[in-house]
Amino acid sequence: MINENTPLSMAEALDYIKDAEEENTDIIGFIKKFDELKKGQAKEIREKINELKLIKVKQEHIAKIIDLLPENNMDLNKIFEDVSLDEDEANKIITIVKQYK
Repeated sequence: MINENTPLSMAEALDYIKDAEEENTDIIGFIKKFDELKKGQAKEIREKINELKLIKVKQEHIAKIIDLLPENNMDLNKIFEDVSLDEDEANKIITIVKQYK
């Protein structure tokens, strides 16, 4: 049963998928192939970005930031198709991401 509709990064979703690991081996293999972070690191990035209190940044954006770990403002702007971040906001997010690369 779905209790909550919250966008998760692949690292965060892995915990929920592991509950029924036998049925989801393909999904777990896919996530491990592309995911560079551990759940704790993903959680830290989410918390740090939320602490910035940027109105334009939604939870969906944060999940994609964690999954893709953009290296520069151009990469970050690809995530924010519907919103335009100013240079200061983008630099703050990139600074956080670079700590985990």
